[in-house]
Amino acid sequence: MNQPIALLAVAVVTAATVLIAFHGLRISRTTGDFYVASRTVKPWWNASAIGGEYLSAASFLGVAGLIVVSGQDALWFPIGYTAGYLMLLLFVAAPLRRSGAYTLPDFAQIRLGGRAARLVTSALVVVVGWLYIVPQLHGAALTLGITTALPGWMGALLVMGVVCVTVLAGGMRSITFVQAFQYWLKLVALAVPAVFLVLHLGLAGESATAGGQVFDRPPSPGDAGIYRNISLIVALLFGTLGLPHVLVRFYTNPDGPSARRTTAIVLGLLSLFYLFPTMLGILGRAYTPELAASGNADATVLLLPGRVVGGTAGDVLSALVIGGAFAAFLSTTSGLVVSLAGVISQGLFRGTVRGFRISTVIACVIPLLLALGTSTFALAGAIGSVFAFTASTICPLLLLGIWWRGLTARGAVAGMLAGAASCGSALVAAGLVPSSAGLPYELLSQPAAWTVPLAFLVTVLVSRLPGGVNTRRVDAVMARLHAPEARVPLGD
Repeated sequence: MNQPIALLAVAVVTAATVLIAFHGLRISRTTGDFYVASRTVKPWWNASAIGGEYLSAASFLGVAGLIVVSGQDALWFPIGYTAGYLMLLLFVAAPLRRSGAYTLPDFAQIRLGGRAARLVTSALVVVVGWLYIVPQLHGAALTLGITTALPGWMGALLVMGVVCVTVLAGGMRSITFVQAFQYWLKLVALAVPAVFLVLHLGLAGESATAGGQVFDRPPSPGDAGIYRNISLIVALLFGTLGLPHVLVRFYTNPDGPSARRTTAIVLGLLSLFYLFPTMLGILGRAYTPELAASGNADATVLLLPGRVVGGTAGDVLSALVIGGAFAAFLSTTSGLVVSLAGVISQGLFRGTVRGFRISTVIACVIPLLLALGTSTFALAGAIGSVFAFTASTICPLLLLGIWWRGLTARGAVAGMLAGAASCGSALVAAGLVPSSAGLPYELLSQPAAWTVPLAFLVTVLVSRLPGGVNTRRVDAVMARLHAPEARVPLGD
């Protein structure tokens, strides 16, 4: 791979990101600009920004890598990532926008009152955000380490440094411009190489599958394989509902109908995007199969153009992919940092602009240290674990808070803690059990199928204990969430 071209691609994407962010600085003046872009972002613009931050390292690099390793089992990831937005469209988007909250902890306090639910939600949002940022930095380290002579840790440092500067520049207003640009850059960075490689192979008279089967391994047999796929779908569908950096974008829409239109557009943008990592994964099974055995399958989309095409054309295509990869790391990390900074600032610094900027630094430094102190592992698998944790903690609060009048603060807190304890302990225990253990290993490594129902069950049972429901307050909040024309005071 041509290292100067690779470095140029990284430099161009970084410079474009910073320039767009500083454009946002010129129009970011108020607290509302920093937290929710003053709730003025139109559906197409917001949908592009959501696509920019949602399509992370796991989508850009991890999906193709998983297809190389696991064949058709990996197709559940793009299906689940996209279908999760259908759940958002049906159950969350408009009511969440109508809540009037800035952050998820704000929603918890508006819906439930008191401080306990807000504090627990704040802690979980910060944990989820940091866990999600670390794989993005691992992806940056992998990309820079494979494509240049520079040490991988510089990739993580570069991404976090750029994100910190851009978020400090203008908060949500700046990041909206950046992420919308980066969605279309990521789409082009995968679509052009994928189409070019297929056309190149066709004109050369070669098979896109090198004479073999696209998926030469049958689906996972037995109870363990069935359970794994079911649990993964549960994690992806319900985990999407609780991702703090995705949910905060709905607060930027002007109203509830705009939030719904935004989500519908996102479904189309995600469906279009996932065509191309799937194509590259199929090509990778044919032309870079050794990456599966070496443990570098996440590098498939980075190495494939040089392997199939080679020469100057291969270098240019590789540079385009590298630029898109860094756009993925930057856009997702920036969205996470914005959401975390909002939560930390509201909790510790009274929600001021100065507090937001201090919180941005805190939100950047800790995951950077975690990433530098740990090694890169399978990106899509790491993100899948975060989805399982989010589905087991934040999702029950959100769904039941919007649709069930009987939810109480103590029920929400009990459910979130039960989900965090069960899912967290299962994922830790999975590291101590050999993968050859079959179903017991799958129950721990893919816990969402039992931890999500457990969290919902605990939330409902504790909420149904006597006392704890302020009927007048619940009526007012539910009217705000579901009847836009209602303006009922929330009371005490």
